[in-house]
Amino acid sequence: MRNWLVGLAVAVGVMVLTWALLTVLARRLPPGLLRDLAGFVPACVTAVRRLRRDPRVPRSARVAVVLAGLWVASPIDLIPEFLPVIGPLDDVVVVAIALRYAARRVPREVLLEAWPGDPRLLLRLLGEAT
Repeated sequence: MRNWLVGLAVAVGVMVLTWALLTVLARRLPPGLLRDLAGFVPACVTAVRRLRRDPRVPRSARVAVVLAGLWVASPIDLIPEFLPVIGPLDDVVVVAIALRYAARRVPREVLLEAWPGDPRLLLRLLGEAT
C-alpha cells in the first residue's frame, strides 16, 4: 500500500511541476493568439474558482461552471492531452459551453470580474463582437 501512495505522490508532483513549467514558458510567449491560447485553460480555472464562490451566480450556472472545472482538472479526457494542439481541445470546448450557459444567467460584469485574462478573449468566446 505504501508503494502505491508513493507512486501517486510522485505522479501528482510530476504533473504539478509540468503545469508550472508550462505556465512559465507560456508567459514568455510574445503577445498574440498563441499566448492567448496558452493562457486560456489557467484563466478558465481561475474564473471557475471565482464564479463558484460568488453569491451573485445562480445555482444552475454555478453547477455548470463547477462541472466544467472538474472536467478540466480530470486526467480522463476524450482527446488525450499529450497530442499536440488538439489535446486540450475537449477541455476548451467544455469550458466554452459552460461559460456560454453561465453567461445567459449571470450578469456580464460578474463574468468579466471573474475572468483574469484579456476580456476581449472572454467576449469572443461568448460570441460578442470585440
